[in-house]
Amino acid sequence: MDAKTRIRSTAARTFASAGYLEFLRSKARIKRRLRGAAPAVHYFHQADDPYSHLAVQKLDLLRTTYDLPFKVHLVSKPAAEYQGSSEHFDQWALRDAISVADDYGTSLHVTRSPRPDSVHAANNCLAAHMDQSDFATRATETGNRLWSDRLEAESVAPAAAAALHEGNALRAQLGHYQGAMFYFDGEWFWGVDRMRVLEARLIEEGFGSGPIRVPEPTPINTTGMNANGIVLEYFPSLRSPYTAIGHARVLDVIARSGVAVRLRPVMPMLMRGIPAPFAKQQYIIIDSAREARARNVPFGRIVDPFGEPVKRAFALFPGAVGLGKGMEFVTEYLAAAWAEGTDIADAKDDGLRHVAARAGMNWNDLQNAARDADWKSILEDNVDDMLAAGLWGVPSFRVSGGSIESTYACWGQDRIWRIENEIARRG
Repeated sequence: MDAKTRIRSTAARTFASAGYLEFLRSKARIKRRLRGAAPAVHYFHQADDPYSHLAVQKLDLLRTTYDLPFKVHLVSKPAAEYQGSSEHFDQWALRDAISVADDYGTSLHVTRSPRPDSVHAANNCLAAHMDQSDFATRATETGNRLWSDRLEAESVAPAAAAALHEGNALRAQLGHYQGAMFYFDGEWFWGVDRMRVLEARLIEEGFGSGPIRVPEPTPINTTGMNANGIVLEYFPSLRSPYTAIGHARVLDVIARSGVAVRLRPVMPMLMRGIPAPFAKQQYIIIDSAREARARNVPFGRIVDPFGEPVKRAFALFPGAVGLGKGMEFVTEYLAAAWAEGTDIADAKDDGLRHVAARAGMNWNDLQNAARDADWKSILEDNVDDMLAAGLWGVPSFRVSGGSIESTYACWGQDRIWRIENEIARRG
């Protein structure tokens, strides 16, 4: 393992550890006590963020369930470098939020994307209610009007500009970058998808008792469905922690439903030139590890190669497919890289030999099968199709066939339940 890989892997292992999360919690708790401040949850609301619109609809439920203050802050949309693909970010977020709103017991009815002057009007309204008990009601009503294009154009008022400045500054100071975020003593929780984790933390610390009020939606059980007329295109990346922690659940849905699968791996985002500032990379590792622990998924003994070692692995993928072991190759690589600490960056390919053996392939047979394959074109075609579906992150999914003509595409291990629902809908 070269020095860069060792440094990157050590940092990733540190961020993924339960000890590091506890360190962040303890550090924040000590700082708060030194200021003489009481425990509080901070919620960062972005008026033109569809995920914020869903999250704020659950704010009063959290407030009445847990015995501590929830402090509201207004924020602006994240900077372009935090959006992955700033060209597609708003469209994707809106489409995704709409597709899960009903399942979370929320609503999002959209006429058009908000205009900037309408967003000013929304913030002007919300700034006057940030410290009021009716904020969630006001924010929901204002959001409904904003998303249905029923807010009159306004210039940003001084009070709203000041609130946004203060909210953005606090969010950055505490170490985050996007809207719909909850913060409690060193730990961040994103929107309705992480409310269950926030709730578990608050229950653990004695601010309330179960059950969890905003759980992850339970999908329709597709066991025994025999969905072989439905196609699931699965776009994983070998260098994606979210792919690693969700992969076993994807395999489970495939096995139970019988859906036809097209495995379409893609090059990691950073190797495709998509930026990810340090704060984002750190949060992704911390969040992935937290999710892995919650779901009892092995994770954390990380080897994080970049560049040529990853390309060597991808170059073998067509050979694995030719031997009928494409999914097994991806499965064993993810386990080796993210859970077992196997040195897959080894220049002698000992790590990849280990992956091949675990996937049930002879190393020489795998090399021979991959020798003439144009793996770069395969990955480029996969990326092109993923981008055409309005997606850029991993793992991504696209479902087609069955009783519905249109395709459904989504992104993230948080949407595996939604994928199972989509398969069930088409059966």
